[in-house]
Amino acid sequence: MKVLVIGAGNMGLTYAEGMANSPLLSKHKLRIFDTDPKKIETLRQQPQFDVYDTLDDCLPKSDLVFIAVKPYHSEDLFKIMKPMLNDGQIFVSLMAGVTIETIQQQLDKSKVVRTMPNLPAQVGKGVTSYTASKSVSRVELLMVRNLLDTTGTSIHVSTENFIDASTGISGSGPAYVFYFMQSMLDAALKMGFSQYDSKVLVSNTFEGAIELFNQNDISPKSWIEKVASKGGTTQAAIDCMDDNNVKQLIQDAAYAAFDRAVELGKK
Repeated sequence: MKVLVIGAGNMGLTYAEGMANSPLLSKHKLRIFDTDPKKIETLRQQPQFDVYDTLDDCLPKSDLVFIAVKPYHSEDLFKIMKPMLNDGQIFVSLMAGVTIETIQQQLDKSKVVRTMPNLPAQVGKGVTSYTASKSVSRVELLMVRNLLDTTGTSIHVSTENFIDASTGISGSGPAYVFYFMQSMLDAALKMGFSQYDSKVLVSNTFEGAIELFNQNDISPKSWIEKVASKGGTTQAAIDCMDDNNVKQLIQDAAYAAFDRAVELGKK
C-alpha cells in the first residue's frame, strides 16, 4: 500500500512519523509532500520517508492520501489535486471543519474518511475520532483505523456531528488541560515555589490523577469525594470552584468549540 501525507505541519508530520513503520505499508516508504523548502530539506534527512515537492510525482500513484493542511488552504489544494486523481483512491482528512460532502464535491471522488485528531498524538497518546462515506468498505476502514492507531487510539463515530462534537472534547481538549495547568503553575509561583518545583508539583499531580482514573473503574466525581474531606482543604477548593460556576464554564467552553466546528463546516 502506498500512503501519501499532504502537509508536513504538526499534525501531518505526527501522523506520518507514526505510520512510517506500519506493516500496512509493506515494502513502500511513506510518502510525504510539502511546499516549504526548509521543511523539505529536513524531511529528506529522515530515511523513513519518500519526500516530494510536486504532487504530480506522488499523488497519482498513491492508494491512501492523508490531507493535513489548514482548512482555508483546502479549496486551492483540491483544485490542484483533482486532475491527478484515480478511481479507488481513499482520502483521509485531518482538517477541522471540512465536511465529507465538501471533499467529495471538490475532488469528485467518493471514498472519504473525516477525522478529528488531537495534539497528544505527537507522543503516541492521541485520540482520533473518525467517520467515513458509505463507499468506503469495512476492510478499507479497518486499514485506515490501523494507521490512525499508530499515534494512540481511535474511535469510530457514526456521523459527522460526532466529529464536530469530539472537536469540543478531544480536539480542543488538550488546550483546556493546559489552561488549567497554567493556572495552577501561576498559583504555585505566587506561593513562592520555584519554576522547577512548580512544574514538578503540577505535572506529576496531573499524571498521577490520570493514572488513578485509568487504572480504576471509579468516576471523577467519586475520586473527588475520596480526596475532599468535609471541612478540609480540598473541599474548600471545590467549594470555591462550585461558587464560581467553573464546571458550567468548562462545559460552555466545550460547546463553544463544538459550535465553531459546525460553523466552519457550513462555510
